[in-house]
Amino acid sequence: MNRPEFYHFHQGDRQLPFDGAEYDARLAGLRRDMATGGIDACVLTSMHNIAYYSGFLYCAFGRPYALVVTPSDCVTISAGIDAGQPWRRSHGDAITYTDWQRNNYWRAVRSVTGTGRCIGFESDHMTVGLKSALDDYLAPGRAADISALTMQQRMHKSPAEIALIRQGAAIADIGGHAIKEAVRIGTREIDVAMAGRDAMEQEIAARFPLAEYRDTWVWFQSGINTDGAHNPVTARVLQAGDILSLNAFPMVSGYYTALERTMFVGGIDDASLAIWQANVAAHEYGMSLLKPGATCSGITRQINAFLADRDLLQYRTFGYGHSFGLLSHYYGREAGLELREDIDTVLEPGMVISMEPMLTIPQGQPGAGGYREHDILVITGDGHDNITGYPYGPGFNLL
Repeated sequence: MNRPEFYHFHQGDRQLPFDGAEYDARLAGLRRDMATGGIDACVLTSMHNIAYYSGFLYCAFGRPYALVVTPSDCVTISAGIDAGQPWRRSHGDAITYTDWQRNNYWRAVRSVTGTGRCIGFESDHMTVGLKSALDDYLAPGRAADISALTMQQRMHKSPAEIALIRQGAAIADIGGHAIKEAVRIGTREIDVAMAGRDAMEQEIAARFPLAEYRDTWVWFQSGINTDGAHNPVTARVLQAGDILSLNAFPMVSGYYTALERTMFVGGIDDASLAIWQANVAAHEYGMSLLKPGATCSGITRQINAFLADRDLLQYRTFGYGHSFGLLSHYYGREAGLELREDIDTVLEPGMVISMEPMLTIPQGQPGAGGYREHDILVITGDGHDNITGYPYGPGFNLL
């Protein structure tokens, strides 16, 4: 029996988040950078970059995947276990590699790149083992890290991307309202989280009937569990006077949006109310700073001063906001567009960024708990457009 190293498996109609012209424009931008850097082929391996340039969001389960981009070709490299799905969900060609012998993946990649060329790769994603195999099988004359170049391109959203992100923000609002309705003293965190997740998944399916559905989630935290922004859901039962953290994350074709709100259930003490109101004030002040020409580090310094004046800066635990796009808690990050002291990126129209100050007051102190508000803002020519609709603050979220 002839058992091939790789082959084409093309069946079914193609269904992508964007039309072909959108992907062609993204690839044209990458190819301009390749030409400038003398790069013959890019071997993209991250979920976010493969999805950005082809539309295909892979499921690794321990297997390697790639998108190979040359001046003329755009080819996904995927495992046989996926059959025709990568073809149906990608822009360009699709090659399937087999498991019959080790490193058929690299043989498939090599069939597109050739050997001895200048190869672009993602240093922030490729493991030492994969890089060693790349060197062995592709024998590059030169290797060039293209992770920063691709991140810069992803930070500037197209009109089509912004339209999708707007829908995601609206879906997050729907999840937020479902979460609020599910909050009851005596209810478990997990039950509230499921209500929000189900509402968002139903809305995604209604708005995007041809999409693939995956990775939408809710982190709903209560009491001490609010101290960290990424603390997982538990079965903790809500108690009277609890601080709550609502975090709704709809995922549409790999695009992440978020809604995050502080809430209290069954009453609030004066110390907690004062901290909450101070964080809301920092949130509003921070949003007022998001405009073209401002720098991430400059905005951070201004919010730092705002909190320091109120003797609260010591309770801040991370940056004040980040970019949106193809990213999630599993993959992706546009670290060049984060509101931190060490990021000097200048805000430009078409960027999408959050404002999300958080204060964590340790247990045993008045007002203990984690306070966080989160809105998504599109940078425009003269300011910003806030695309989050769910209200923040005690007036709406004191339950």
